[in-house]
Amino acid sequence: MEELSFDSTSAEATEEFLSTAYTPMRIGKSAADARTRISRRAAGPLNVDRLSFGYDMAYDAESLGRVCLLSIHAGTVVDRSGADGEQGETVFGPGETFLIAPPDAPYRGEVRSARYTIAMFDTALLDAMAPAGAEGAPVRLTGLRTVDEAANRQLGAAVAYVRDHVLDNPAAYGNELLLTTAAQHLAAATLAALPHTGRTDPVPADRTDATPATLRRAIAFVEANADREISLADIAAAAFVTPRALQYAFRRHLDTTPLGYLRRVRLDAAHRDLLAADPATATVTGIAMHWGFAHPGHFASLYRAAYGRSPGWTLRLRD
Repeated sequence: MEELSFDSTSAEATEEFLSTAYTPMRIGKSAADARTRISRRAAGPLNVDRLSFGYDMAYDAESLGRVCLLSIHAGTVVDRSGADGEQGETVFGPGETFLIAPPDAPYRGEVRSARYTIAMFDTALLDAMAPAGAEGAPVRLTGLRTVDEAANRQLGAAVAYVRDHVLDNPAAYGNELLLTTAAQHLAAATLAALPHTGRTDPVPADRTDATPATLRRAIAFVEANADREISLADIAAAAFVTPRALQYAFRRHLDTTPLGYLRRVRLDAAHRDLLAADPATATVTGIAMHWGFAHPGHFASLYRAAYGRSPGWTLRLRD
């Protein structure tokens, strides 16, 4: 776990810190007291920052090179780079979760007495979760705002999940499998919520690869490696098809996704561990985290839907 914190009233110190922690940038302030507070928690492929600016601060920044999502809790953030295809200013307010800028593009705007959360991850995760329609082409995010309000809520919930239940939880951020699963979850939520180049019609070649044989190879690989960090790309490589073809195969034959199936395999494994565990020494939370489930409430909900009872009841069950 990497942790850092910053607390200053100096605009010069803030500019230096932001340029080091994010990307080179220049800032301007409109207040005598430029109070800035920033804290970061980072582990594995994820980092989450909490930022608070008690004043209005303009910024002109170079590209981040990573996917950077903002969830605003108070105040506003203004984009002036035209990254969302709009002329002039695009204003984001409390309750909105959005992309601060395309990962490969410079950006500029203003923070207006705002408090917000930042979640960042590598762009490679987007390709692993949903490759673009053109073979070999990377997925590119094409807009800052989510496609609708429901998508905004889902993306905000994904950022909060990583912040509150993964990187704020020592038992979670010490588990590499759980960190990988959480990063994949955040990348998938990003692709589901934001406009991107992968939102295209399927290509015929991928449809022809979506066969039962593809599915059998993928299922065998998932079931043999569910306790390891595996991605959509790993499963596709084991099945000798493209990730997109793999997605079609699972949707066509099982009405789920490859990662949805992986989650079910891990849920079944957790179920077996709960049945075999000694309730005097084992806990539901410990077993859930071992299989990549960081949020106890979410795990309990999935478990109850699958088995018709709570995981705690299963742990206490004895013949």
